Amino acid sequence: MSAVTTPPPEHRLLGFSLSRLNQRRLANFRRNRRGYWSTWIFSVLFLCSLPAEFIANDRPLLVHYEGQFYSPVLFTYPETTFGGDFETEAEYRDPFVRELIEDKGWIVWPPIPYRYDTVNYDLKQPAPSPPDASNWLGTDDQARDVTARLLYGYRISLLFGLLLTAFSTAIGMAAGAVQGYFGGWTDLLFQRFIEIWQGLPILYLLIILASVVEPNFWWFLGLLLMFRWMGLVGVVRAEFLRARNLDFVKAARALGQSDARIMWRHVLPNAMVSALTFMPFVLTGSVGVLTSLDFLGFGLPPGSPSLGELLNQGKRNLQAPWLGFSAFFTLAVMLSLLVFIGEAVRDAFDPRKTFASSGDEA
Repeated sequence: MSAVTTPPPEHRLLGFSLSRLNQRRLANFRRNRRGYWSTWIFSVLFLCSLPAEFIANDRPLLVHYEGQFYSPVLFTYPETTFGGDFETEAEYRDPFVRELIEDKGWIVWPPIPYRYDTVNYDLKQPAPSPPDASNWLGTDDQARDVTARLLYGYRISLLFGLLLTAFSTAIGMAAGAVQGYFGGWTDLLFQRFIEIWQGLPILYLLIILASVVEPNFWWFLGLLLMFRWMGLVGVVRAEFLRARNLDFVKAARALGQSDARIMWRHVLPNAMVSALTFMPFVLTGSVGVLTSLDFLGFGLPPGSPSLGELLNQGKRNLQAPWLGFSAFFTLAVMLSLLVFIGEAVRDAFDPRKTFASSGDEA
């Protein structure tokens, strides 16, 4: 009897052992050192940006007052809670409120004591002010902290890009699968529709709709999703056109399996390889289109933390180079990491490298 081999820990993901093919793909991915370390750096930066409210906020993380603990970053407390006179929310940056609290307790502030929309009224120079000990990257032309706006803007850009990439990939793969699998008139009519839809002036439509409806995150995501789903249609369509007449598909039809089951169980895994290699580049384009539209003034609502809006401020305030440089380097690092990850994923799924490494092991 042959002994049962257990995959090593590095070949297990979330408790599931990987197949031999996926083990070789993972090894190829890790062999690309630039893409491998870019994945770690990108993951750390993204995870650090998610709790932005606990890193950059004008509300304290914790307040100890008269023997009781309060968490203003999570809950709203009136000024009367801390011995003030007003029933409205406490203004913790007000020296009077801070003195009330510190007389009978203490305050723990976030590392950056500003939100993305906090106006610093204590500037020693007119806004935009240069970097100093209080504002690490200076302030913009509305006296808001640049570091806080970069942190919140980085999170919004990535969340927007990830959601747009996920939804557009799902819709695009479904459309390409239907076209390629059924072919004939279905494929012909769908292709003509895509050609017409791609010819629509997207920027003009955004300008018109922005003048009618005030855009927000979800409205803007849905509007761009109407046009961004076509990116992977051609790749998935080609894979389904190639695979629909192969022997294993004909055998599945002969066994009476439904078209939906054949597409999902037998053909889609082959198309996923091509789609996965394109997804990091789709994410890069999604982040870029949001930044571009924010730069032009047709993106997120005014006042939202946006890398494109910060770039626009840098263009308008050439005497404050820290605005343009901060946004530029943030975008350059983020997009470079995504491109490096995309190259590593492409190499990992490259059949020439995958089977070459298999031959070396043999």
